[in-house]
Amino acid sequence: MNKNPLAKDFKIGSLLKFALPTIIMMLFMGFYTIIDIVFVSRFVNTNALSAINIVCPVINLIVGLSTMAATGGSAIVARKMGSGESERAKQDFSFLFLFTLLLGVIISVLGTVFIDTIIYALGADDVLYPYCKDYLKIILLFAPASMLQVLFQNLFVTAGKPALGLIFSVLAGVMNIVFDYIFMVPLDMGITGAGLGTGIGYMIPAAAGLIIFSKKTGTLTFVKPVIDFKMLCESCLNGSSEMVSQISTAVTTFFFNLTMMKLSGINGVASITIMIYTQFLLTTLFIGFSLGVAPVISFNFGAKNCYRLKKIYKICVSFILISSLLIFALSLLGANNLVQLFTGRNEEVYEITKRGFLIFAFSFLFSGFNIFSSAIFTALSNGKISALISFLRTFGFIMPGLMILPNFIGTAGVWLAVPLAEVLTLCVSLYMNCRLWVSWK
Repeated sequence: MNKNPLAKDFKIGSLLKFALPTIIMMLFMGFYTIIDIVFVSRFVNTNALSAINIVCPVINLIVGLSTMAATGGSAIVARKMGSGESERAKQDFSFLFLFTLLLGVIISVLGTVFIDTIIYALGADDVLYPYCKDYLKIILLFAPASMLQVLFQNLFVTAGKPALGLIFSVLAGVMNIVFDYIFMVPLDMGITGAGLGTGIGYMIPAAAGLIIFSKKTGTLTFVKPVIDFKMLCESCLNGSSEMVSQISTAVTTFFFNLTMMKLSGINGVASITIMIYTQFLLTTLFIGFSLGVAPVISFNFGAKNCYRLKKIYKICVSFILISSLLIFALSLLGANNLVQLFTGRNEEVYEITKRGFLIFAFSFLFSGFNIFSSAIFTALSNGKISALISFLRTFGFIMPGLMILPNFIGTAGVWLAVPLAEVLTLCVSLYMNCRLWVSWK
């Protein structure tokens, strides 16, 4: 067990070094996702940009299910490694792989069969329908690869190989950008090209994970799985916060789209699309750091080492607080340039988004601690509290604000709903974290 990279007595520098590949991986994922959206906006049109946001709930569902299995399962696998059950950890990992693959195939098949019904149910009109269908049919085709890449990226960290997740994510991102450009510009494939570029990006980490985990060397490899539905249920329950977060995001995205369509038309939907993807980019630092340190927390929890848990926790909170201030400052200083990057010559979308960004940016002061809080409770196999925090920040507090505020202050109420939800969730997160700290005696 002492040879396991997670067993190290981490200090500030070594913990940040361990989490750095995952941080960079998430930052790069955020970057190439933004490039994807910029290409669609610039090389197709803002209607195509709006269409991506219309079908975004389906993508949220795919990501949510895979992240649920990946983060919940990762915590269990790391905990068993920490308690010395290395062989059982491999068996559980192998079963999680089979479950995730099968789930991806089911989503791909059912989604393709009911694609028209899904698109109209999500609120597409006749203008946006063809864009939605061209994009979604490609995303559904690559759903199994998308789910496997999420699983492997999380388990690379658990296996003590976070650098591999970084390498393959960067490679996937570069290929995504390259093929996006080739398909959309020289080949003039429009939004279909954007979907193909994204799908090819999914394939690279998925294929790499299959090859690497098939080798018989390393702390985590494929073995003959034990069909353990109790472990699977525990993984899904433990990772439910991530699923709750994605499903809540899918529902709130739907209502954001409806509200902005009512207030500002298709340009309003394009504006909220830009805001949602920008939020993802600017919170990837918090997500990456939380994912990077989670296996370390799970390992020490399994080893019942409260001294190290407290030490790691102090480092994490300090990092999150400093990062939150930096991200907030960056979002305010770079707001105009960031919005202009998406909107190009569409002045109406630019004005709607710019005004909203100055309000929306305040959410970054509080979201980092909420994201970390949810992640740490997942790492400690306390899926209920983790899910509660995710639910409150992505749905529970947003929806009342979204339904009430626009009636009094218009589009400003749409933007204000998010920072208000983060502030209210922060109160809950602080209370839960205080209880957690007291429990580590």
